[in-house]
Amino acid sequence: MNGVFQLWLPILVTAVLIFVASSLIHMVFKWHNSDYRKLANEDDVRAAIRAGSPLPGQYVLPHCTDMKDMQGDAMQKKFVEGPNAFVTIRKNGLPTMGTALSLWFVYCIVIAAIAGAIAIHVYGLNANPHRAGHLVGLVSFLAFTCGSIQMGIWMGKPWGSVAKDALDGLIYATIGAFTFMWLWP
Repeated sequence: MNGVFQLWLPILVTAVLIFVASSLIHMVFKWHNSDYRKLANEDDVRAAIRAGSPLPGQYVLPHCTDMKDMQGDAMQKKFVEGPNAFVTIRKNGLPTMGTALSLWFVYCIVIAAIAGAIAIHVYGLNANPHRAGHLVGLVSFLAFTCGSIQMGIWMGKPWGSVAKDALDGLIYATIGAFTFMWLWP
């Protein structure tokens, strides 16, 4: 654990550079904008959801409490008729970008710290910076990418969106790898 403290500089610089890269991806290049579609009857859907007064959380349509319920004709009919959806309901109010950006930055620090800790565990502090950086990049790629792949498999996230997330993860992992190569103690 003491070794991780010696990596404070590459951890912090990695987090800052990834934060900047992600800001460019989302605010300048905007390649994720096409991932989100508008419903043709958005106001009607909003009104219907609001009428149900759901609490913030995750919902599924159609809702099936037990997989045994899938055997019934009524439930199967719901799935065939559609829509089939996973919906996340957030609390009402304007999005708080400050909170989200702060949490993202902390997340970037945590991933860099864990990747650095794994590199120290595998290679030690006297490691070849190239090898340590390579391992940091691989671990970072897994951390930034695999959640989106899971969402594609289980939640139906479009594979084009997953591919863009993987590209983001590759960019972030490359930043982490090169930063650790550069600043390895």
